[in-house]
Amino acid sequence: MDSQHCKMNGDAFQESSYIEDSPSKNGVISLIFSLKEEVGALAKVLRTFEEKGINLTHIESRPSRLNKDEYEFFINLEGKNVPALDKIIKSLRTDIGATVHELSRTKKKDTVPWFPRSIQELDRFANQILSYGAELDADHPGFKDPVYRARRKEFADIAYNYRHGQPIPRVTYTEEEKKTWGTVFRELKSLYPTHACYEHNHVFPLLEKYCGYREDNIPQLEDVSNFLQSCTGFRLRPVAGLLSSRDFLAGLAFRVFHSTQYIRHASKPMYTPEPDICHELLGHVPLFADPSFAQFSQEIGLASLGAPDDFIEKLATVYWFTVEFGLCKEGDSLKAYGAGLLSSFGELQYCLSDKPEIRPLALEKTSVQEYCVTEFQPIYYVAESFKDAKEKLRKFAQTIPRPFSVRYNPYTQRIEVLDNAKQLKNLADTINSEIGILCNALQKIK
Repeated sequence: MDSQHCKMNGDAFQESSYIEDSPSKNGVISLIFSLKEEVGALAKVLRTFEEKGINLTHIESRPSRLNKDEYEFFINLEGKNVPALDKIIKSLRTDIGATVHELSRTKKKDTVPWFPRSIQELDRFANQILSYGAELDADHPGFKDPVYRARRKEFADIAYNYRHGQPIPRVTYTEEEKKTWGTVFRELKSLYPTHACYEHNHVFPLLEKYCGYREDNIPQLEDVSNFLQSCTGFRLRPVAGLLSSRDFLAGLAFRVFHSTQYIRHASKPMYTPEPDICHELLGHVPLFADPSFAQFSQEIGLASLGAPDDFIEKLATVYWFTVEFGLCKEGDSLKAYGAGLLSSFGELQYCLSDKPEIRPLALEKTSVQEYCVTEFQPIYYVAESFKDAKEKLRKFAQTIPRPFSVRYNPYTQRIEVLDNAKQLKNLADTINSEIGILCNALQKIK
Protein backbone atom coordinates (compact mmCIF):
# COMPACT_ATOMS: atom_id res chain seq x y z
CA MET A 1 0.00 0.00 0.00
CA ASP A 2 1.52 3.27 -1.05
CA SER A 3 1.90 6.35 1.10
CA GLN A 4 -0.58 8.32 -1.00
CA HIS A 5 -3.34 5.89 -0.12
CA CYS A 6 -2.33 6.11 3.54
CA LYS A 7 -2.66 9.88 3.44
CA MET A 8 -6.12 9.63 1.90
CA ASN A 9 -7.23 7.55 4.86
CA GLY A 10 -5.55 9.82 7.37
CA ASP A 11 -5.73 8.94 11.05
CA ALA A 12 -8.62 6.59 10.46
CA PHE A 13 -6.30 4.09 8.78
CA GLN A 14 -5.90 1.10 11.07
CA GLU A 15 -3.08 -1.40 11.27
CA SER A 16 -5.69 -4.12 10.90
CA SER A 17 -5.88 -3.20 7.21
CA TYR A 18 -2.53 -4.94 6.88
CA ILE A 19 -3.96 -8.21 8.17
CA GLU A 20 -5.91 -10.22 5.65
CA ASP A 21 -9.30 -11.50 6.77
CA SER A 22 -8.31 -14.97 5.54
CA PRO A 23 -4.51 -15.16 5.90
CA SER A 24 -4.54 -18.95 6.02
CA LYS A 25 -3.87 -19.60 2.35
CA ASN A 26 -1.98 -22.82 1.80
CA GLY A 27 1.70 -22.37 2.54
CA VAL A 28 1.50 -18.58 2.98
CA ILE A 29 2.90 -16.75 6.01
CA SER A 30 2.39 -13.04 6.67
CA LEU A 31 4.88 -10.71 8.36
CA ILE A 32 4.92 -7.08 9.40
CA PHE A 33 8.28 -5.41 9.97
CA SER A 34 9.49 -1.84 10.35
CA LEU A 35 12.71 -0.26 9.07
CA LYS A 36 14.39 3.09 9.44
CA GLU A 37 13.93 5.30 6.38
CA GLU A 38 17.39 5.09 4.81
CA VAL A 39 18.84 4.23 1.41
CA GLY A 40 19.18 0.50 0.75
CA ALA A 41 17.38 -0.67 3.92
CA LEU A 42 14.59 -2.52 2.14
CA ALA A 43 16.94 -3.90 -0.53
CA LYS A 44 19.09 -5.44 2.21
CA VAL A 45 16.05 -7.20 3.70
CA LEU A 46 14.81 -8.48 0.35
CA ARG A 47 18.27 -9.78 -0.49
CA THR A 48 18.23 -11.76 2.75
CA PHE A 49 15.00 -13.50 1.74
CA GLU A 50 16.37 -14.19 -1.72
CA GLU A 51 19.59 -15.72 -0.40
CA LYS A 52 17.59 -18.11 1.80
CA GLY A 53 15.39 -19.18 -1.09
CA ILE A 54 12.14 -17.74 0.28
CA ASN A 55 9.74 -16.25 -2.29
CA LEU A 56 7.70 -13.14 -1.51
CA THR A 57 4.23 -13.18 -3.04
CA HIS A 58 3.00 -9.77 -1.86
CA ILE A 59 4.44 -6.60 -0.29
CA GLU A 60 2.89 -3.33 0.93
CA SER A 61 4.39 -0.31 2.66
CA ARG A 62 3.35 2.75 4.63
CA PRO A 63 4.98 5.38 6.87
CA SER A 64 5.01 4.27 10.49
CA ARG A 65 2.51 6.03 12.72
CA LEU A 66 4.60 5.24 15.80
CA ASN A 67 8.02 6.42 14.59
CA LYS A 68 8.25 9.17 11.99
CA ASP A 69 11.65 8.04 10.73
CA GLU A 70 10.48 4.50 9.97
CA TYR A 71 8.44 2.66 7.34
CA GLU A 72 6.31 -0.42 7.97
CA PHE A 73 6.13 -3.29 5.49
CA PHE A 74 3.56 -6.05 5.16
CA ILE A 75 4.61 -9.13 3.20
CA ASN A 76 3.19 -12.51 2.24
CA LEU A 77 5.71 -15.25 1.61
CA GLU A 78 5.77 -18.93 0.87
CA GLY A 79 6.16 -20.95 4.06
CA LYS A 80 7.97 -23.93 2.53
CA ASN A 81 11.30 -23.30 4.25
CA VAL A 82 10.33 -22.59 7.87
CA PRO A 83 13.79 -23.21 9.43
CA ALA A 84 15.33 -20.65 7.08
CA LEU A 85 12.48 -18.23 7.85
CA ASP A 86 13.19 -18.51 11.58
CA LYS A 87 16.81 -17.53 10.92
CA ILE A 88 15.74 -14.59 8.78
CA ILE A 89 13.37 -13.28 11.46
CA LYS A 90 16.13 -13.55 14.04
CA SER A 91 18.55 -11.75 11.68
CA LEU A 92 16.05 -8.96 11.00
CA ARG A 93 15.66 -8.36 14.72
CA THR A 94 19.31 -8.63 15.80
CA ASP A 95 21.38 -7.57 12.78
CA ILE A 96 19.14 -5.03 11.08
CA GLY A 97 17.18 -3.84 14.12
CA ALA A 98 13.77 -4.38 12.54
CA THR A 99 10.61 -4.91 14.54
CA VAL A 100 9.04 -8.12 13.19
CA HIS A 101 5.62 -9.62 13.87
CA GLU A 102 4.44 -12.89 12.37
CA LEU A 103 0.68 -12.93 11.79
CA SER A 104 -1.54 -15.99 11.86
CA ARG A 105 -5.07 -16.89 12.85
CA THR A 106 -4.37 -20.56 12.16
CA LYS A 107 -2.75 -23.21 14.33
CA LYS A 108 0.50 -23.43 12.39
CA LYS A 109 3.46 -24.62 14.35
CA ASP A 110 5.73 -21.93 15.78
CA THR A 111 3.43 -19.04 14.83
CA VAL A 112 1.80 -16.55 17.17
CA PRO A 113 -2.01 -16.42 16.98
CA TRP A 114 -3.38 -13.12 15.74
CA PHE A 115 -4.42 -10.61 18.38
CA PRO A 116 -5.76 -7.05 18.23
CA ARG A 117 -3.19 -4.28 18.45
CA SER A 118 -5.59 -1.34 18.69
CA ILE A 119 -8.91 -0.93 20.47
CA GLN A 120 -10.62 -0.38 17.11
CA GLU A 121 -9.62 -3.89 16.08
CA LEU A 122 -12.05 -5.33 18.61
CA ASP A 123 -14.63 -4.67 15.88
CA ARG A 124 -13.01 -7.47 13.88
CA PHE A 125 -14.14 -10.28 16.16
CA ALA A 126 -16.99 -8.75 18.19
CA ASN A 127 -19.50 -10.56 15.98
CA GLN A 128 -17.61 -13.84 15.69
CA ILE A 129 -19.84 -15.28 18.35
CA LEU A 130 -20.33 -18.90 19.33
CA SER A 131 -24.11 -18.51 19.60
CA TYR A 132 -26.39 -15.70 18.44
CA GLY A 133 -28.45 -13.99 21.12
CA ALA A 134 -31.81 -15.08 19.69
CA GLU A 135 -30.83 -18.75 19.41
CA LEU A 136 -32.02 -20.45 22.61
CA ASP A 137 -31.49 -24.04 23.69
CA ALA A 138 -34.56 -26.23 24.12
CA ASP A 139 -34.23 -26.16 27.92
CA HIS A 140 -34.05 -22.35 28.07
CA PRO A 141 -37.00 -20.83 30.00
CA GLY A 142 -37.80 -18.60 27.02
CA PHE A 143 -37.45 -21.24 24.28
CA LYS A 144 -41.21 -21.56 23.66
CA ASP A 145 -41.94 -17.84 24.12
CA PRO A 146 -42.04 -16.16 20.65
CA VAL A 147 -42.28 -12.67 22.17
CA TYR A 148 -39.15 -13.24 24.28
CA ARG A 149 -37.27 -14.73 21.34
CA ALA A 150 -38.14 -11.73 19.17
CA ARG A 151 -37.02 -9.41 21.95
CA ARG A 152 -33.71 -11.24 22.23
CA LYS A 153 -33.15 -10.73 18.51
CA GLU A 154 -33.66 -6.97 18.97
CA PHE A 155 -30.86 -6.90 21.55
CA ALA A 156 -28.62 -9.09 19.41
CA ASP A 157 -29.09 -6.80 16.40
CA ILE A 158 -28.09 -3.75 18.48
CA ALA A 159 -24.84 -5.42 19.44
CA TYR A 160 -24.22 -6.81 15.97
CA ASN A 161 -24.35 -3.32 14.43
CA TYR A 162 -22.29 -1.62 17.14
CA ARG A 163 -18.81 -0.27 16.36
CA HIS A 164 -16.14 1.08 18.68
CA GLY A 165 -16.50 4.79 19.42
CA GLN A 166 -20.26 4.87 19.00
CA PRO A 167 -22.53 5.53 21.99
CA ILE A 168 -24.22 2.35 23.14
CA PRO A 169 -27.86 2.52 21.95
CA ARG A 170 -30.35 3.10 24.74
CA VAL A 171 -33.08 0.54 25.30
CA THR A 172 -36.64 1.11 26.46
CA TYR A 173 -37.22 -1.85 28.73
CA THR A 174 -40.73 -3.24 29.11
CA GLU A 175 -42.61 -3.28 32.41
CA GLU A 176 -42.19 -7.06 32.57
CA GLU A 177 -38.43 -6.73 32.07
CA LYS A 178 -38.20 -4.08 34.78
CA LYS A 179 -40.23 -6.28 37.12
CA THR A 180 -37.78 -9.16 36.57
CA TRP A 181 -34.85 -6.84 37.23
CA GLY A 182 -36.54 -5.50 40.36
CA THR A 183 -36.97 -8.98 41.82
CA VAL A 184 -33.29 -9.84 41.27
CA PHE A 185 -32.10 -6.41 42.44
CA ARG A 186 -34.11 -6.51 45.67
CA GLU A 187 -33.11 -10.04 46.68
CA LEU A 188 -29.40 -9.61 45.93
CA LYS A 189 -29.10 -6.19 47.54
CA SER A 190 -30.34 -7.68 50.81
CA LEU A 191 -27.33 -10.05 50.82
CA TYR A 192 -24.57 -7.68 49.74
CA PRO A 193 -23.82 -6.11 53.17
CA THR A 194 -23.01 -9.51 54.69
CA HIS A 195 -21.80 -11.55 51.70
CA ALA A 196 -20.10 -9.20 49.20
CA CYS A 197 -16.53 -7.94 49.44
CA TYR A 198 -15.70 -4.41 50.61
CA GLU A 199 -14.92 -3.16 47.10
CA HIS A 200 -18.34 -4.19 45.80
CA ASN A 201 -20.18 -2.60 48.72
CA HIS A 202 -18.12 0.58 48.42
CA VAL A 203 -18.99 1.12 44.76
CA PHE A 204 -22.63 0.00 44.77
CA PRO A 205 -24.04 3.22 46.35
CA LEU A 206 -22.17 5.23 43.72
CA LEU A 207 -23.88 3.23 40.98
CA GLU A 208 -27.21 4.00 42.61
CA LYS A 209 -26.35 7.70 42.73
CA TYR A 210 -24.85 8.16 39.25
CA CYS A 211 -26.08 5.30 37.04
CA GLY A 212 -29.72 4.79 37.93
CA TYR A 213 -29.34 1.53 39.86
CA ARG A 214 -32.84 1.16 41.34
CA GLU A 215 -35.36 -1.59 41.86
CA ASP A 216 -37.72 0.00 39.32
CA ASN A 217 -35.12 0.91 36.70
CA ILE A 218 -32.69 -1.07 34.52
CA PRO A 219 -29.56 1.06 34.02
CA GLN A 220 -28.38 1.88 30.49
CA LEU A 221 -25.04 0.40 29.39
CA GLU A 222 -23.89 3.77 28.04
CA ASP A 223 -24.32 5.49 31.43
CA VAL A 224 -22.58 2.65 33.26
CA SER A 225 -19.75 2.56 30.72
CA ASN A 226 -19.12 6.29 31.13
CA PHE A 227 -19.06 5.86 34.92
CA LEU A 228 -16.50 3.03 34.67
CA GLN A 229 -14.29 5.06 32.35
CA SER A 230 -14.18 7.86 34.90
CA CYS A 231 -13.19 5.38 37.64
CA THR A 232 -10.71 2.97 36.05
CA GLY A 233 -10.78 3.40 32.28
CA PHE A 234 -12.88 0.26 31.82
CA ARG A 235 -15.76 0.46 29.35
CA LEU A 236 -18.65 -1.74 28.27
CA ARG A 237 -19.32 -2.96 24.76
CA PRO A 238 -22.60 -4.68 23.79
CA VAL A 239 -22.22 -8.23 22.53
CA ALA A 240 -24.71 -10.33 20.54
CA GLY A 241 -23.80 -13.68 22.09
CA LEU A 242 -21.00 -15.75 23.56
CA LEU A 243 -17.47 -15.02 22.33
CA SER A 244 -14.62 -17.50 22.28
CA SER A 245 -12.35 -17.38 25.34
CA ARG A 246 -9.51 -15.93 23.26
CA ASP A 247 -11.60 -13.07 21.90
CA PHE A 248 -13.32 -12.29 25.20
CA LEU A 249 -10.02 -12.16 27.12
CA ALA A 250 -8.46 -9.98 24.40
CA GLY A 251 -11.11 -7.36 25.11
CA LEU A 252 -10.03 -7.21 28.76
CA ALA A 253 -6.50 -6.32 27.63
CA PHE A 254 -7.96 -3.00 26.42
CA ARG A 255 -10.14 -2.64 29.53
CA VAL A 256 -13.19 -3.46 27.44
CA PHE A 257 -15.85 -5.76 28.86
CA HIS A 258 -18.23 -7.37 26.36
CA SER A 259 -21.62 -7.08 28.01
CA THR A 260 -25.04 -8.49 27.26
CA GLN A 261 -27.99 -6.08 27.22
CA TYR A 262 -30.93 -8.48 27.40
CA ILE A 263 -32.54 -9.82 30.59
CA ARG A 264 -33.50 -13.35 31.69
CA HIS A 265 -36.97 -14.77 31.10
CA ALA A 266 -39.66 -13.51 33.49
CA SER A 267 -40.86 -17.01 34.37
CA LYS A 268 -37.67 -17.69 36.36
CA PRO A 269 -36.29 -14.37 37.64
CA MET A 270 -33.81 -16.08 40.00
CA TYR A 271 -32.35 -18.33 37.28
CA THR A 272 -30.52 -17.81 34.01
CA PRO A 273 -28.56 -20.36 31.96
CA GLU A 274 -26.40 -17.61 30.45
CA PRO A 275 -25.02 -14.17 31.35
CA ASP A 276 -27.65 -11.42 31.20
CA ILE A 277 -27.79 -7.76 32.19
CA CYS A 278 -28.44 -8.67 35.84
CA HIS A 279 -25.22 -10.69 35.87
CA GLU A 280 -23.24 -7.94 34.11
CA LEU A 281 -24.48 -4.90 36.03
CA LEU A 282 -24.89 -6.40 39.50
CA GLY A 283 -22.02 -8.89 39.39
CA HIS A 284 -19.26 -7.50 37.20
CA VAL A 285 -19.63 -3.71 37.04
CA PRO A 286 -19.05 -2.77 40.71
CA LEU A 287 -15.66 -4.52 40.76
CA PHE A 288 -14.56 -3.03 37.43
CA ALA A 289 -14.84 0.37 39.15
CA ASP A 290 -12.16 -0.69 41.67
CA PRO A 291 -8.61 0.17 40.44
CA SER A 292 -6.92 -2.91 41.86
CA PHE A 293 -9.48 -5.38 40.51
CA ALA A 294 -9.58 -3.58 37.15
CA GLN A 295 -5.83 -4.02 36.81
CA PHE A 296 -6.07 -7.70 37.73
CA SER A 297 -8.76 -8.24 35.07
CA GLN A 298 -6.72 -6.40 32.44
CA GLU A 299 -3.63 -8.46 33.19
CA ILE A 300 -5.54 -11.67 32.50
CA GLY A 301 -6.38 -10.16 29.11
CA LEU A 302 -2.81 -9.06 28.42
CA ALA A 303 -1.51 -12.51 29.30
CA SER A 304 -3.84 -14.01 26.69
CA LEU A 305 -2.54 -12.01 23.72
CA GLY A 306 -0.64 -14.32 21.39
CA ALA A 307 -0.81 -17.20 23.89
CA PRO A 308 -1.09 -20.80 22.62
CA ASP A 309 -4.50 -22.45 22.75
CA ASP A 310 -3.70 -24.60 25.78
CA PHE A 311 -2.77 -21.50 27.80
CA ILE A 312 -5.93 -19.71 26.65
CA GLU A 313 -7.86 -22.58 28.20
CA LYS A 314 -5.85 -22.21 31.42
CA LEU A 315 -6.37 -18.45 31.55
CA ALA A 316 -10.11 -18.90 30.93
CA THR A 317 -10.19 -21.31 33.87
CA VAL A 318 -8.33 -18.79 36.05
CA TYR A 319 -10.90 -16.19 34.99
CA TRP A 320 -13.71 -18.59 35.95
CA PHE A 321 -12.39 -19.20 39.47
CA THR A 322 -11.52 -15.54 40.12
CA VAL A 323 -13.52 -12.93 38.19
CA GLU A 324 -16.60 -15.17 37.99
CA PHE A 325 -16.52 -17.30 41.16
CA GLY A 326 -13.76 -15.92 43.36
CA LEU A 327 -13.70 -15.52 47.13
CA CYS A 328 -11.36 -13.28 49.10
CA LYS A 329 -10.32 -12.80 52.70
CA GLU A 330 -11.47 -9.83 54.76
CA GLY A 331 -10.01 -10.14 58.23
CA ASP A 332 -11.17 -13.47 59.61
CA SER A 333 -14.07 -13.74 57.16
CA LEU A 334 -14.56 -14.83 53.57
CA LYS A 335 -16.40 -12.59 51.11
CA ALA A 336 -17.49 -12.99 47.49
CA TYR A 337 -16.04 -10.94 44.66
CA GLY A 338 -16.87 -13.18 41.69
CA ALA A 339 -19.65 -11.89 39.42
CA GLY A 340 -21.24 -15.33 39.14
CA LEU A 341 -21.70 -15.30 42.91
CA LEU A 342 -22.73 -11.67 43.28
CA SER A 343 -25.50 -12.12 40.70
CA SER A 344 -26.88 -15.40 42.07
CA PHE A 345 -29.06 -15.24 45.18
CA GLY A 346 -28.74 -18.97 45.82
CA GLU A 347 -25.03 -19.45 45.15
CA LEU A 348 -24.04 -16.30 47.03
CA GLN A 349 -25.41 -17.92 50.19
CA TYR A 350 -24.10 -21.39 49.31
CA CYS A 351 -20.49 -20.31 48.62
CA LEU A 352 -20.06 -18.94 52.17
CA SER A 353 -21.68 -21.93 53.85
CA ASP A 354 -19.89 -25.06 55.07
CA LYS A 355 -20.98 -27.10 52.02
CA PRO A 356 -18.35 -26.32 49.32
CA GLU A 357 -14.63 -27.04 49.49
CA ILE A 358 -12.46 -23.93 49.95
CA ARG A 359 -8.91 -23.87 48.60
CA PRO A 360 -6.20 -21.19 48.51
CA LEU A 361 -5.64 -19.56 45.11
CA ALA A 362 -2.68 -21.33 43.46
CA LEU A 363 -2.79 -20.67 39.73
CA GLU A 364 -0.72 -23.66 38.66
CA LYS A 365 -3.48 -25.82 40.20
CA THR A 366 -6.44 -23.49 39.71
CA SER A 367 -5.75 -23.21 35.96
CA VAL A 368 -6.30 -26.93 35.38
CA GLN A 369 -9.20 -27.48 37.78
CA GLU A 370 -12.36 -28.83 36.14
CA TYR A 371 -15.58 -26.92 36.82
CA CYS A 372 -19.32 -27.20 36.29
CA VAL A 373 -21.37 -24.59 34.43
CA THR A 374 -24.87 -25.89 35.29
CA GLU A 375 -24.67 -26.34 39.09
CA PHE A 376 -23.20 -24.59 42.11
CA GLN A 377 -19.42 -24.95 42.25
CA PRO A 378 -18.16 -27.73 44.54
CA ILE A 379 -14.80 -25.90 44.90
CA TYR A 380 -13.97 -22.21 45.38
CA TYR A 381 -10.54 -20.56 45.48
CA VAL A 382 -9.71 -17.83 47.99
CA ALA A 383 -7.42 -14.90 47.22
CA GLU A 384 -5.55 -13.24 50.09
CA SER A 385 -6.15 -9.90 48.32
CA PHE A 386 -6.41 -8.51 44.80
CA LYS A 387 -2.77 -7.46 45.10
CA ASP A 388 -1.79 -11.04 45.94
CA ALA A 389 -3.86 -12.35 43.03
CA LYS A 390 -2.14 -9.93 40.64
CA GLU A 391 1.32 -11.02 41.77
CA LYS A 392 0.41 -14.66 41.28
CA LEU A 393 -1.04 -13.92 37.85
CA ARG A 394 2.12 -12.12 36.75
CA LYS A 395 4.26 -15.10 37.77
CA PHE A 396 1.88 -17.44 35.95
CA ALA A 397 1.97 -15.26 32.82
CA GLN A 398 5.76 -15.63 32.70
CA THR A 399 5.29 -19.34 31.98
CA ILE A 400 3.32 -18.62 28.78
CA PRO A 401 5.53 -19.50 25.77
CA ARG A 402 5.50 -16.46 23.51
CA PRO A 403 8.54 -14.64 22.05
CA PHE A 404 7.65 -11.19 23.40
CA SER A 405 5.99 -9.27 26.22
CA VAL A 406 3.13 -6.82 25.79
CA ARG A 407 2.08 -3.55 27.34
CA TYR A 408 -1.10 -1.52 26.97
CA ASN A 409 -0.58 2.15 26.17
CA PRO A 410 -3.65 3.98 27.56
CA TYR A 411 -2.82 7.17 25.65
CA THR A 412 -2.93 5.55 22.19
CA GLN A 413 -5.21 2.66 23.26
CA ARG A 414 -2.84 0.28 21.58
CA ILE A 415 -0.94 -2.85 22.55
CA GLU A 416 2.82 -2.35 22.41
CA VAL A 417 4.77 -5.52 21.63
CA LEU A 418 8.05 -5.43 23.53
CA ASP A 419 10.42 -7.48 21.40
CA ASN A 420 13.34 -5.19 20.58
CA ALA A 421 15.78 -2.84 22.29
CA LYS A 422 14.09 0.34 21.07
CA GLN A 423 10.73 -0.67 22.54
CA LEU A 424 12.38 -1.51 25.85
CA LYS A 425 14.21 1.83 25.90
CA ASN A 426 10.94 3.68 25.32
CA LEU A 427 9.36 1.75 28.19
CA ALA A 428 12.35 2.47 30.45
CA ASP A 429 12.06 6.19 29.65
CA THR A 430 8.37 6.13 30.55
CA ILE A 431 9.04 4.33 33.83
CA ASN A 432 11.88 6.73 34.65
CA SER A 433 9.56 9.69 34.12
CA GLU A 434 6.93 8.17 36.43
CA ILE A 435 9.55 7.46 39.09
CA GLY A 436 10.65 11.09 38.87
CA ILE A 437 7.09 12.22 39.56
CA LEU A 438 6.89 9.77 42.49
CA CYS A 439 10.15 11.00 44.03
CA ASN A 440 9.09 14.62 43.65
CA ALA A 441 5.76 13.90 45.36
CA LEU A 442 7.48 12.05 48.22
CA GLN A 443 9.75 15.03 48.81
CA LYS A 444 6.76 17.35 49.12
CA ILE A 445 4.85 15.28 51.67
CA LYS A 446 7.79 14.74 54.04
